[in-house]
Amino acid sequence: MSRDDTPARRGARSQRTQASSRLRAWGRHHRAMGLDSARRLVRQPLGSLLTMLAIAIALVLPAGLWLMLDSARLLDAELAESATLTAYLEPRVGEGEAMRIAEALGAHDDVAAVRLITAAEGMAEFQQALGLGDALGRLESNPLPASVVVMPRQEAPAAMQALVDELEAVTGVEEVRLDLAWVERLAQLAELGRRVALALALLFGLGVLLIVGNTIRLAVESRRQEIEVVTLIGATHAFVRRPFLYSGAWYGLGGGLLALGLLNLGGHWLATPVSALAVSYGAHFAMPRLDVAGSATLLLCSTLLGWLGAWIAVGRHLASIRPR
Repeated sequence: MSRDDTPARRGARSQRTQASSRLRAWGRHHRAMGLDSARRLVRQPLGSLLTMLAIAIALVLPAGLWLMLDSARLLDAELAESATLTAYLEPRVGEGEAMRIAEALGAHDDVAAVRLITAAEGMAEFQQALGLGDALGRLESNPLPASVVVMPRQEAPAAMQALVDELEAVTGVEEVRLDLAWVERLAQLAELGRRVALALALLFGLGVLLIVGNTIRLAVESRRQEIEVVTLIGATHAFVRRPFLYSGAWYGLGGGLLALGLLNLGGHWLATPVSALAVSYGAHFAMPRLDVAGSATLLLCSTLLGWLGAWIAVGRHLASIRPR
């Protein structure tokens, strides 16, 4: 039985050895093609740089808009904190009862915080806002009611409107006012920005495919005789396609790196005037920057777009190349 088993064991070992040898050869060929395609790009520095710069310009606009939307989301979060309701109490409600109503409103599950404004405080704020000094102090009675500023836990317009209906049912509350117009406009602007960013990303991504595809098409035509020769000796389409795919990936990676550089330069250039403008309005705003995850995402997308553009271009032209 040992004699019968020996050929089988040798055959299995031989098959494993062949598989590992093929895998090592496959890895060596990929490494050689990647280095060779990089050397070809280095031999033509001006043409390669112009192609990468065109890719970078196509990537800068959607990436910059993405950054602006990210900063707008932060601003949206700050503005959402200022989304408040104002519950006006009935004129007959005294200060003690107003405090009890404010505590009751603050105990609501959908209320994050409340702030009581007494009638006297409301009159003082009103006079200060109008710049009238103590001109309204001559009135016989204070016409302004006490009010409670309510900060909701949820800033969605539907949830805030539902909270308004519930608070108006509380005893002692005469009216609850909510200005939903600016909240809805902000949500609509954010949705518009997201759709514009997506449309620009798709449009300029298609532009990157066309740029890389046209460059790789010219490279395929310049090496047409070489491709015909290697095809005659049995090279597969995958073998022929491989160096061009690496070239497309290098173009995409270089374009992504240039795009990162342009974004950083643009951010530094605009940082000072933008900060000065924000300070003039009493706010603080810093130009957004790509973090490590965002930079890696941009480089990955640019490399994949370059690879895909090369794959499409090579696939189309390999079908038209026939050995003579």
